[in-house]
Amino acid sequence: MGNRVKFPGISDELQKMLDADMDNVDARRCAREAFKHIQLSIDHILFKVPHAGLKMAESYEVNSRGLEIFSKSWLPETHPKAVVYFCHGYGDTCTFFGEGIARKLASFGYGVVAMDYPGFGLSEGLHGYIPSFDKLVDDVVEHYSEAKEKPEFRNLPSFLFGESMGGAIALKVHQKQPKSWNGAVLVAPMCKIADNVVPSWLLTQILIGVAKFLPTQKLVPTQDLGELAVGDAKKKEHTAYNVISYKHKPRLQTALELLNATKEIEGLLEKVSLPLLILHGKSDLVTNPSVSKALYERSISSDKKLFLYEDACHALLEVRERNERALYVVVEVGAFWSPAILKPLCLRGRSGKSASRKNRVDL
Repeated sequence: MGNRVKFPGISDELQKMLDADMDNVDARRCAREAFKHIQLSIDHILFKVPHAGLKMAESYEVNSRGLEIFSKSWLPETHPKAVVYFCHGYGDTCTFFGEGIARKLASFGYGVVAMDYPGFGLSEGLHGYIPSFDKLVDDVVEHYSEAKEKPEFRNLPSFLFGESMGGAIALKVHQKQPKSWNGAVLVAPMCKIADNVVPSWLLTQILIGVAKFLPTQKLVPTQDLGELAVGDAKKKEHTAYNVISYKHKPRLQTALELLNATKEIEGLLEKVSLPLLILHGKSDLVTNPSVSKALYERSISSDKKLFLYEDACHALLEVRERNERALYVVVEVGAFWSPAILKPLCLRGRSGKSASRKNRVDL
């Protein structure tokens, strides 16, 4: 089991739900339903966004592989200027910090659609298990392609928002649908896993052999990614409230799929052509910021911006001490999709032309 957290002031019955085995999706759904009001009341700037006028909806849909997928949407009071399709990170769910990000973007006038991948959050599947990264990407493509065909979204610009592993997924979605997206925002994208997290070459070869027989076992010897993400264990106060996140050692097949996916993405940087906003902390110990710089330099995107944050770790949006940075990051995202940008993007869809914008900023 992962490290259990005792939350002050909650009933024994609720604590028992939170301590349950989250491998089963029913346990995750029960825990989230019972704990969601406590989650959304924590002292973080993203959860203080006024949302009284927002239209929010949750749904479960069975995909073509027979898996029940959780999805949520956030829409502004007025007709959305564009729709953002959210890709969450490894072990995560769209219902925690993704909720705060979505509310803020919706308050800027954008619609947001998010899903939990199979095996993560509230979607069906063994918790934290990725048997095939390509099939996971196919699940995302299928779900968001269907969402984009809804009458209320069909004629709107569509953007990808990917955080960490979600950044890798967004790039793979773009690879599979190179003409389908108006742009992407990548926050600490998993284009390459940091060397200090990856097992040695010899150990990796051993794990590859064992994974053929025990693919779901939680045997990958790696550091606590949660601690690495925030840089200091004392700053994990908020992340502990993400009670349905995957907190165990990576499963063998999952780890191998992530390693192979990042190797593939490193070789595809020159094929990335959509407008990009890339945000990365210079002190990230989980995903390598140097590859974000390489993506910025080698992509053929004519519209691209790179922001590198001094003294910032992997979790740009989650750390309490960086509340002001979290808000600044989301404001940057909103500015990237401002009407001044959306108009030429829409025109480009009709004429095939766009203006060139390239910026790199170190903060």
